[in-house]
Amino acid sequence: MSMRFPAFPGLLLIALLPACQLQSPAPAPSAHDGVGLPDMRTIPDEDPPVEEVSPDMRQLIADLLFSGLQALDEDRLLTPEHDNAYDFFREALQFEPNNEIALEGMQGIVERYLELALDSAKRGNFAGADRMLGRAEIIDATYPGIAEARRAIAAERNSGDLFYPLDEGALRGRGDAIRATLAEIAAEARERDAFFLITAPDDELARWIYSVMRESVPGYRLRGNIEISGVALIRLRLPDS
Repeated sequence: MSMRFPAFPGLLLIALLPACQLQSPAPAPSAHDGVGLPDMRTIPDEDPPVEEVSPDMRQLIADLLFSGLQALDEDRLLTPEHDNAYDFFREALQFEPNNEIALEGMQGIVERYLELALDSAKRGNFAGADRMLGRAEIIDATYPGIAEARRAIAAERNSGDLFYPLDEGALRGRGDAIRATLAEIAAEARERDAFFLITAPDDELARWIYSVMRESVPGYRLRGNIEISGVALIRLRLPDS
């Protein structure tokens, strides 16, 4: 049997169109469509705002720097507690991390400890030299001068030189016992043909030490030098060292 369609072909076509549209797959959203995305306008780069330091804070930093420099000049490097150069400079850097004076002050502490370490090594006090070197590393273990100082101290340690610490009180008393000690050192210098280095707190005392040594070895010309230092000591540098 044949099917007969109604005589309304236009209406039938209109009715079928929505159904066909529903059966077509919806296109996938494109990443460039911007559906559901916020406005992505470019924000120009700007420097972060600079935090202004108040006058009171600026004065506090200045006071810390002054105290730190004064402590550094007086060799109050890591002690006494809360009254030393390191604490003052460190506190200043907490308020102003790039403060040049505080950073240079920290470097000055390291350099001073290295000076003390080398001085101790020259006097034969190698335990003291190692201690000063360790304190320098506490401040800045990456400081380039530390490695150089360590090599210099090792060279002093291996030099084979003779070191004679002297009692300053006995030297100033100028008694027979200290004169005998100086005579023995002078005889050792003559026997080994050693070059001497006398260190003493002042020039007068150093010259007195030399005069006693020279009188103890008549006919022999002692060769050496005198340095002013806080510690009284005679060092005999041997020819092969």
